[in-house]
Amino acid sequence: MKILFLCTANSCRSILAEALFNHLTPAGMRAFSAGSEPRGDINPLTLEALARAGIAADGLYSKSSDAHQALNPDFVITVCDKTAGEACPVHFGPATKAHWGLADPSESVGSPEEIKAAFDATLVRLKLRFTAFLAPPLAQLDAATLRTELARIGTL
Repeated sequence: MKILFLCTANSCRSILAEALFNHLTPAGMRAFSAGSEPRGDINPLTLEALARAGIAADGLYSKSSDAHQALNPDFVITVCDKTAGEACPVHFGPATKAHWGLADPSESVGSPEEIKAAFDATLVRLKLRFTAFLAPPLAQLDAATLRTELARIGTL
């Protein structure tokens, strides 16, 4: 199973999602990430949050969704915050799509500790969603039920 996490800059939320998903899931499942307007580099606080959580960041880099045109993912999940007016690309043919909006921790304001806490909180939220995603027998759900379940998970 391949899952693609999309966001605008691919420097924070989608990178956190890719790394955490790959950290948590068994062989046979793999996450990727990309952005509609990639920043070109990963936010250093993203890498620090991954390190604090003990999650490897090897091989991660900021890239355009065009980099995955031949991927044929099973799932495409956007993690951009639509209330912030960001452009969330939703393509990739027959993949099952869902929107799991997350506030951008790189836009957090406050003390350095508060900003780091926003990155850590994003990881915690993603872990909660991934735990729910991995719990149901996805292969046994019909398409409509699967879309409903993915939408529910996006509210956690």
